[in-house]
Amino acid sequence: MAKKPSRTRAAKSRTRATKRPRARRARAAGGDSQRAVEQFLYRQAEILDARRWDEWLGLFTADGRYWMPASEEQTTGDGVPNIFFEDLDLMKVRVGRLGHPRAWSQQPPNRTSHIVSNVVIEREDAKTGDIVVRSKFHVAEFRLDTLRHFLGRYRHHLKQTASGYKIALQRVDLVNAEGPFEYVLQYWL
Repeated sequence: MAKKPSRTRAAKSRTRATKRPRARRARAAGGDSQRAVEQFLYRQAEILDARRWDEWLGLFTADGRYWMPASEEQTTGDGVPNIFFEDLDLMKVRVGRLGHPRAWSQQPPNRTSHIVSNVVIEREDAKTGDIVVRSKFHVAEFRLDTLRHFLGRYRHHLKQTASGYKIALQRVDLVNAEGPFEYVLQYWL
């Protein structure tokens, strides 16, 4: 019985080389999602710092929610105390209050600086493009010669749409949620 000729080293190398681009393409697709999500979160931070509230509301889906629970252990915002648990309609009411000429909490208006980091995609639906992502933030707010700091974690549920990502849920867990604040938090972090 004749022995099958073994593949040469060059043939094995060509086989491996043809497999590598597929692996690179898979990683690149994940990298593309990572970069797109990071850019979305950075853009949101800039919009908030510039106080472009209507543009920020445009980042949400029609049924989107902004949720800042009173405690990290909360698994729902319904029927329990929250710092914020707002749908788009409530967010629009808040925008109206923030922009009102007699809004004492914004006379003078605050200035903020948002820093977003440690962006990690937890889940990506290959079929829909929807993504769940967590990240960390630091927001510095300056108003009336006082500098306040808010730190914590974001968890975004992002829907892929024809115009890009939209926020279905933004959960904000403050590290200092129980901390004393001289005046109430009027805006979103």
